[in-house]
Amino acid sequence: MSLVLRRISFVFFTAVLILFSCFTFSSAQQDAECIDCLGCTSFLVGKDASLDGSTMTVHPCDCGTCDFTFRTVPAADHEPGDTRKIYAISQYETWDPEVGLKWDVVLEEKFTGVEIPQPPHTYAYIHGMFGYINEHQLAMGESTVGCHREMQSPNAVMNLTELTRIAMERCKTAREAIQLMGELGEKYGYGLDGGEQLSIADPYEAWHFEIMPVGPLWTPDSGKPGAIWCAQRIPDDHISVTPNESRIGEIDLENTEYFMASSNVISYAVDNGYYDPESGEPFSWKKAYSPWGKSYINPRTWGAYHFLAPSLNLDPMTPNDELPFSIKPDKKVSVKDIMEVSRYHYEGTIFDMTEGLAAGPFGNPNRWRPLNWEVDGERYSWVRPIGTQQAEYVTITQSRSWLPDPIGGIVWIGLGTTDTTCFIPFYAGINEIPYSFQIGDHWTFNRDAARWAFDYADFHTQVKYSYAIKDVKEAQYEYEDGAIAEIPKIDMEAYDLYKEDPEKAKEFLTDYCTQNAEKVINAWWDLGDKLLVKYNIGFVYTSEDRQRKQVGYPEWWLKAVVEYDNRQTVEEFYNIEK
Repeated sequence: MSLVLRRISFVFFTAVLILFSCFTFSSAQQDAECIDCLGCTSFLVGKDASLDGSTMTVHPCDCGTCDFTFRTVPAADHEPGDTRKIYAISQYETWDPEVGLKWDVVLEEKFTGVEIPQPPHTYAYIHGMFGYINEHQLAMGESTVGCHREMQSPNAVMNLTELTRIAMERCKTAREAIQLMGELGEKYGYGLDGGEQLSIADPYEAWHFEIMPVGPLWTPDSGKPGAIWCAQRIPDDHISVTPNESRIGEIDLENTEYFMASSNVISYAVDNGYYDPESGEPFSWKKAYSPWGKSYINPRTWGAYHFLAPSLNLDPMTPNDELPFSIKPDKKVSVKDIMEVSRYHYEGTIFDMTEGLAAGPFGNPNRWRPLNWEVDGERYSWVRPIGTQQAEYVTITQSRSWLPDPIGGIVWIGLGTTDTTCFIPFYAGINEIPYSFQIGDHWTFNRDAARWAFDYADFHTQVKYSYAIKDVKEAQYEYEDGAIAEIPKIDMEAYDLYKEDPEKAKEFLTDYCTQNAEKVINAWWDLGDKLLVKYNIGFVYTSEDRQRKQVGYPEWWLKAVVEYDNRQTVEEFYNIEK
C-alpha cells in the first residue's frame, strides 16, 4: 500500500474506531441521551493552576443555529412582596429580529405562570445563552451531559438558563449558586433541558455542578424533590474538562469541602434501578445517571489534558469514563493558554484534523455535519474537536481575588468559531455591553451585528485555510494578545478610580470595553475584506508589490487524487506516444 493510501487509511480507521465507540452502548447506555458526540466543551481552572491566580471557566456555546446575543442586566432594589417571573427559555430557540430582541420582547411569550419572591437586592451581570459573570465575580460555563430518556420532566418549571440567571442575580459565591440552583430545581422542578453541567467559579473556588430531571410523573404536589443534583470541587491547583459527558464519579458527601448533593442523590437511583446497593459496587453519579460507558471514546478531554499536561502521557484511546476528573497541568496556565486550547484541533496527535484527505489540500480542520455518516453500509465519523466551527461564541471568565469585584471579574467573549475569532474582554463592572453584541441572528446578514464581522472573516479563511489562518493569527496577536498585555494597566487605572468613586471606575471600564470592542470588530471587517482580496479566485494577491502568485496543490494531495480517481497520465488519456 502506498504512503498516501496508508495515511488515508489511518485517518479512516481512527474515524471508524471513534464512531464505533459511539454506537456500542450497553442496554443501560442506550437509555442515555445520545448527543451525537456534539456540544459544548466546558473547562474549569483552579486559582493555583492559573498563572495569575485567577479561577477560570470556559464555555464554547456550540449550536450553529442558536441565539448569539449578549446583554447586561443592572443591579436592582426590590420592595417587599415583589416577585420575579420564571420563563421557559429553550437554549436553542431563536426569533426573527423583526419580532424583537429575544430578551426584551419575546421573553414574555415564555412566561410559565410561576413567580418567585424577589430578594431586597439583585446583582448586575452579563449573560448570553446563560449567565456568565456577575458583579461579585461569580462565573459560569456550561456543557450538556445527558441523562436517561425516561428522566425527562415536562411538568418542571425551572430550566438551565433561568437557573444561571437567578444565581447571577442572587449569589456571590460558587457554593451559594450551587445551593440555590439545587433548591430551586427541587422545589419547582427542573426540566426543559436534560442532564446539564455547569462550571462554576468565584475568586477562590471552582466547582463542577450537574443537575438532572426526575421524570414525567413528578409534580409540585408530589412532596418529592423535582431535581437531582451533585457538585464536586476541583483542587485549587487542577483543571477539569467536561465534553458533554457526566464527569462526577464516586462521591463522599461527608467531605463537605469537596462535595455537595441533593437529598435524593442515591435514593432516586436505587428506586429507579440505576444503582443496586447490594451489588457491592460504590455509588457512581455518572454511571447511575449518564452512563456513556467504557466503550465510548471522546477525544476532547484527552486532548485538553494532553495539551496542558503532556507529561501525563495519557493514552489517546482511553475512554473518558476512565480519565481523571481533574488534573494538575504541567505549568500554570495563562488566559492565552486557555484561548489556545479552546481552538485545539489535536494538532500533532493521532487525531490531528489538519492532516489527511479530509482536511483537503490546505489543511482545513473544520468538519461539517453530519459528523456521523455511512459508506456502503459501514458507519464512519469525523473526530469532534474542542474548537468547533459551529460555535455561537466562546466565553472565558476570570475571577481575580486581589481586585475589587467589578474590576477583578472579566469575561472574554469570542464570537463565532474559535480558530478565527478574537477574544474581547468585558469587565464584570461595565454598565452596558455594546449594542452590536445585543443584536443579530444566523438568517439575516447585518453589518451592525458584531458576530457577522467574525463570520465574514471566517468565511474567507476557508478558501485557502492553511494560508489564510496565518493572516488571522497575525490579527489575533495584534488585538487579542494586545488586550491581554493591556489589561494590567486598565486594572490599575480602574482601581485608582475605584478608590475615589466606584461609579467612576465602572464608567471607565465601560468606555474601555466599548472602544476596544469597536476597534476589534472594525479590524475583523477589514480582515475579511483583505482575505477576500488576497485569496481571490484561488490565487494569492499581494498588495505590497501588486503581484499575483499561484498556490498549487501539495504533492501528497495530488498523489492521492491520482490513486483515488485512478487517473491516467496525459499520454495514456490522449493516447500519445512518449
